Amino acid sequence: MKLTPRSTADLSAQIAEAIRDAIISGALIVDQRLPSEAEMAEQFQVSRPTVREALKRLAAQSLIRTQRGATGGAFVNRLSFEEAYAQQITTSTLLLSMNAVSFDTACEARYALERACAPLAATRRTADHLATMRAEIFRQGQPGLSDEAFCASDVTFHRALVDAADNPVLSYQLAGAVEAMQPLMNMITFTARDRAVITALHSNIVEAIEAGDPIATAEGLTQLESETLKLSQTVFLKRADQVK
Repeated sequence: MKLTPRSTADLSAQIAEAIRDAIISGALIVDQRLPSEAEMAEQFQVSRPTVREALKRLAAQSLIRTQRGATGGAFVNRLSFEEAYAQQITTSTLLLSMNAVSFDTACEARYALERACAPLAATRRTADHLATMRAEIFRQGQPGLSDEAFCASDVTFHRALVDAADNPVLSYQLAGAVEAMQPLMNMITFTARDRAVITALHSNIVEAIEAGDPIATAEGLTQLESETLKLSQTVFLKRADQVK
């Protein structure tokens, strides 16, 4: 295969894309060893450093792994949903910040997605999921907890709620909503919120999940959404008054 890109950077990107497409199509399967750098350099008619750069791109996406030794080389990796979380979170954060999505739009999307997990979480949750959520509620009630720590605990709580649905596709899709969207929302609302109110709402949600009640779980999330929107309105009105 011969490539005719505009630059050396294009070369490595095109090689990485070609290999990625082969993995997606099934032409390259999990644990299959890729040709050597020398073989790929000849195949693509490029230099070995260019091939090496392409492999670095693929490794950064967890699509391949490298092994040393006589039986080493580059192998197709089995990408897990957990390994893909970081990319999903980064992409979601960039999209939200670059496109100036309104607070109300982000809030609507996040809670709609979490409510989709409610019926599954209420029936599939494990003792570990419940323990994680209750531990975070306890942590959120501790005096002296910093705003940063409270926000981190808030994310962990909702991560456990989503994971309680026991659906890896949902967990992956909501990684952006929980771990990218929620911190941005916390940054806006943390100055106005009453922590006791938030922890009480969190407690209601956990109790509903433990009781196996999907309707009450969804209602608890709706109440939390209403509180979040109310807090944002308070913050934005205060900012508007300061500008006048």
